[in-house]
Amino acid sequence: MIQRQQTKQRMSRIVTHNNTIYLCGQVCKDTNTEPTIHEQTTTMLQKVDDLLTQAGSDRKHILSATIYLKDMKDFATMNQIWDNWIPTNHAPARACVQAQMARPELLVEISIIAAVKKQ
Repeated sequence: MIQRQQTKQRMSRIVTHNNTIYLCGQVCKDTNTEPTIHEQTTTMLQKVDDLLTQAGSDRKHILSATIYLKDMKDFATMNQIWDNWIPTNHAPARACVQAQMARPELLVEISIIAAVKKQ
């Protein structure tokens, strides 16, 4: 069975199928003040935490992450935050690419696939 949460016309924020969770691309919480890559990455990962919790999972159950950076010059800073966020010995399969963002103020976006936590 496919379950969709927070569905709008173009996408669902969370889709679960066969105990696998798919999160739509997540960006930072607030771009009104032109936050730095550090702030954008931090708030983006907070949103991932919130969505994983809603879907019945957590960071330890992430299977795959695809990270999109507006500019690869931000790779090292983003990685510092990522390395502190991901639990030790639970690193998922990951890709990081440079990409044009949907809005010019966005510096980073992430797409996550995770397993549902066993109860």
